[in-house]
Amino acid sequence: MEKFEKPQIICHIEKSVNYSLFDAKWIPCSTKFVVMGSRPRGSGIIQIYEVSSGELNLIKDIERSQPIKCGTFKASSLRDRYLATGDFQGKLNIYNLEDPSIPIYSVCAHKEIINSIDGVAGQSIGCGAPEIVTGSRDGGVKVWDPRLKGRPVAVMEPKEGETRRDCWAVTFGNSYNSEERIVAAGYDNGDIKMFDLKAMALLWESNLKNGVCSIEFDRKDIPMNKLVATTLESKFYLFDLKTQHPKKGFSYLTEKAHNSTVWLVRHLPQNREIFVTCGGGGNLCLWKYNYPEKRKIVDTDGIDQGVVGNLTLLQNITVSSQPVSSLDWSPDKQGLAVCTAFDQCLRVIITTKLNTF
Repeated sequence: MEKFEKPQIICHIEKSVNYSLFDAKWIPCSTKFVVMGSRPRGSGIIQIYEVSSGELNLIKDIERSQPIKCGTFKASSLRDRYLATGDFQGKLNIYNLEDPSIPIYSVCAHKEIINSIDGVAGQSIGCGAPEIVTGSRDGGVKVWDPRLKGRPVAVMEPKEGETRRDCWAVTFGNSYNSEERIVAAGYDNGDIKMFDLKAMALLWESNLKNGVCSIEFDRKDIPMNKLVATTLESKFYLFDLKTQHPKKGFSYLTEKAHNSTVWLVRHLPQNREIFVTCGGGGNLCLWKYNYPEKRKIVDTDGIDQGVVGNLTLLQNITVSSQPVSSLDWSPDKQGLAVCTAFDQCLRVIITTKLNTF
């Protein structure tokens, strides 16, 4: 009986395509999603699909000059639903998908490929500016406001002469009022850095000893609560961000999963304690975080120190023979997700029983 009480991860629709898939995102307030990638001839592609009666219908097929690595709707209002993308040449483009032939905003953001992009919408969460953060192979992390043409509002990069590390992952968090905003970034050497955009200062840094493939706060629009970072060699880290100790930093737990690179973490929009990790073996693991009885204790020096909880593995399933390169939960329908993998397949998956947690 227990087997059926657990959430089940069901592959609802599977579709093969004839190009390399890098990212997929649901279009908010719709049954459509976009996929981004690279055609064999080296050009970029954006396709829009609609889920209808258990079928996938291709709505639009847009070709771009450069392969597209990543995209986000998070910096746009729910009314506009503009797609921001990062490409192999370091360009940041924003598209109105009603007429995607020409970007409504375009800037040469970096000298090399944009590996990761994230947005925070400002008006749709009720506070702050609409902003986009990009992380690139050139070592730079930059924050953009689409209302300002051609120049970033913040730049976090090594000084002249310092080693430039490949930035693999960026994310926004702590955006609970109009002033506060934090960017977290993960690098190929295991560095993880948290930048406070209000103070324009480095808030915290650590090294996880393995390249950081993905990083995400459990929620963008609340005071910092938790952060998950995934790495090469099958480990991920969960940090409790409620209490920062002056010497020990944030309390954390580490989990070994997938027996391969943990490519990705994505928190469920409807429940921040549930998240999925995606592995190099084409498998998905669904986790639930359990809080400790007390979230902080006082150490021997009388200083507050955070206490981390534990994790329950709710379900795991192999969906592909190749690494899962992206996954996006539907913001509107709990348990619905789209994922892409290096086997050139896109999949719509359904996870059951999530409302019981």
